[in-house]
Amino acid sequence: MQENKNSQESLKEILQQINKLLEKHKLVVNLVHKQEMPKHQLVENLVHKQNLRELHKLLDSLHPADVAYILEALPLDHRLYIWEFVKADRDGDILLEVSDAVRQTLIADMDSSELLAAAEQLDTDEIADIAADLPKDVLQDLMESLDSQNRDRLKSALSYPEESVGALMDFDIVTIRDDITIEVALKYLRRLDHLPSLTDKIFVVNRNGTLLGVLPLKKIVINEPELEVAKVMVIDVVLFHPEDIARDAATAFERYDLVTAPVVNQDKKLIGRITVDAVMDYIRDEAESDKLSMAGLREEEDLFSSTWKSIQNRWSWLAINLVTALMASRVIGLFEGSIAKVSALAALMPIVAGIGGNSGNQTTTMIVRALALGQVSLQNIRSLIYKEIGVALLNGLLWGGILGLIAFALYGNYKLGLVMTGAMTLNLLLASVMGVLVPLLMSKYGKDPAVGSSVLLTAMTDSGGFFIFLGLATIILL
Repeated sequence: MQENKNSQESLKEILQQINKLLEKHKLVVNLVHKQEMPKHQLVENLVHKQNLRELHKLLDSLHPADVAYILEALPLDHRLYIWEFVKADRDGDILLEVSDAVRQTLIADMDSSELLAAAEQLDTDEIADIAADLPKDVLQDLMESLDSQNRDRLKSALSYPEESVGALMDFDIVTIRDDITIEVALKYLRRLDHLPSLTDKIFVVNRNGTLLGVLPLKKIVINEPELEVAKVMVIDVVLFHPEDIARDAATAFERYDLVTAPVVNQDKKLIGRITVDAVMDYIRDEAESDKLSMAGLREEEDLFSSTWKSIQNRWSWLAINLVTALMASRVIGLFEGSIAKVSALAALMPIVAGIGGNSGNQTTTMIVRALALGQVSLQNIRSLIYKEIGVALLNGLLWGGILGLIAFALYGNYKLGLVMTGAMTLNLLLASVMGVLVPLLMSKYGKDPAVGSSVLLTAMTDSGGFFIFLGLATIILL
């Protein structure tokens, strides 16, 4: 953990160095432009080359993921300037690492030949990851440049939905037959140029490519060389189909501590594998997407994108918030007379709505997480609702009672205290029920429960809280 922290600090220092170089370059160029001197162009070229050497030295020492971090942290003009200095043989790897929004700005600055050269550096599954951002003519040229096997693989990868195992799998697999000995298998592995990354097992297939089992590398080491693979291979294998949901695969990787797992078709023919790094990338992307969605953002946003693009990304939930705020204001408007007679109501009513919203969001967060883990079913929904109602009732009586005492102490009106206690309890009950039902209904109708649940819930607890509090106040106090 400390090494990671130090690495992050070092990366920030490099970013600062690059920013200083860019500022220095801009300053010197401006000074050279203002000076009238012989061989003006030669001096300017020398200044440019000096900065170029320093930038190359910094960038060449960085991992593609670190270069991606640098590019994402720079304004557009500086980003494109730095992008020119990245070695062409690393373009593809860096395009894979940057965010979707930043990748679009880099691709827009590249011509077709540069894009084609960058994409040709990548494996088939990696090409599929950036295919959506490539111009159609480049993707077509890329298809034609691939051999028939990789072309078929790319078409297959592009045909799977984004949230499926097929979209995560790669085709870099090593297979052996079950009727050979461990010694023969070992000789075969030694003849390979390299093993695929994260190889912890070899896939055992028959003549037709049907998966029979897996041979963990540790079994090759600890067993006698003359033993047949069939006698030591593992038959009980966690495997996936390309149509499986990626979230379920991620859960399985966590549950069974997997590093790699085979992907097979309906006939159990091996077609690829899924690796823990692909799963981790998926989990990270899902977590970031959920955070953005909960904040009302439709997609990941380039930090330095144009004002108009940022407005387009953010306006939808702001519009929904405006509608819900208007609804809450109209509820308050129904009780203007009560508020005019008892001014304390105006000061106290936000407390009831705010606490209800917070409580409901806690419930919603738990239900969304349970849905993601597959822990919610028709059989246990009623138990969930009863449990949350019990929690809300006890919290409402406890904290509502405390708020009632505070209201009585502040305003000397015991009836106002009763209103606070009753409104708090009822609004927490409303929040608990809605906190369970809103994400469940969104999930039932094919919507992501993480998207907008908190906004809808807050609208209900605000409007409901105001109505309950002011309604009780009107009945009891007036």
